[in-house]
Amino acid sequence: MPEDVRNFYLMTNGFHMTWSVKLDEHIIPLGSMVINGISKLTQLIQSSMYSLPNAPTLADLEDDEEANEDQPEKPHFDCRSVIFELDSCNGNGKVCLVYKHGKPGLAHDTEIWFLDRALYWHFLTDTFTAYYRLLITHLGLPQWQYAFTSYGISPQAKQWFSMYKPITYNNTSLLTEETDSFVNKLDPSKVFKSKNKILIPKKKGPVQPASGQKGPGPLAPPSAKPSSGSGNSVRK
Repeated sequence: MPEDVRNFYLMTNGFHMTWSVKLDEHIIPLGSMVINGISKLTQLIQSSMYSLPNAPTLADLEDDEEANEDQPEKPHFDCRSVIFELDSCNGNGKVCLVYKHGKPGLAHDTEIWFLDRALYWHFLTDTFTAYYRLLITHLGLPQWQYAFTSYGISPQAKQWFSMYKPITYNNTSLLTEETDSFVNKLDPSKVFKSKNKILIPKKKGPVQPASGQKGPGPLAPPSAKPSSGSGNSVRK
């Protein structure tokens, strides 16, 4: 057993701390920090998944993909690795203490890995002390282990992270590659565009001259007729 793990279990038999938040007079359990005690430090073995003959085991479902040069060798479910469960992550995966090369006696070959629900391995730290610091730093927020995976944490977990760890969280995959998920890019010219209707002047038809009017024009006033009974006639 590694020295830091041995010192931890000599001091305390496991660790379990939870905390809650109060929203609208309702208490909501949120953070959970767990390290299994000695009695719950169970080993993941390649037992059959079903009680049928020739049923597949965890080793049969193991990913045969080659490890990257930048990443350490992934654990194996067969005899090549010895795996102990440190935290069940409330059903979201498993944090495991992994002994490489199947020899628990070699403390320098231990690493901490996260096994997600799809049975893919994700490297966390190379020592138990470093993992303990990660656990405390992330406040045991839901699904915080998925921040160290290629697909990141869920949108709901991001909301909790933005509320309780907006600055201390330094994972680049969340704050740099996925910055668009936190910032709403708005176009001010479209958001604050005036909704007042622009009055368009009505076009007036061309004014036609009086001689060009069709149809009967205005009636001329009646001319006065000279009376024959009175007055002298005017010679031309």
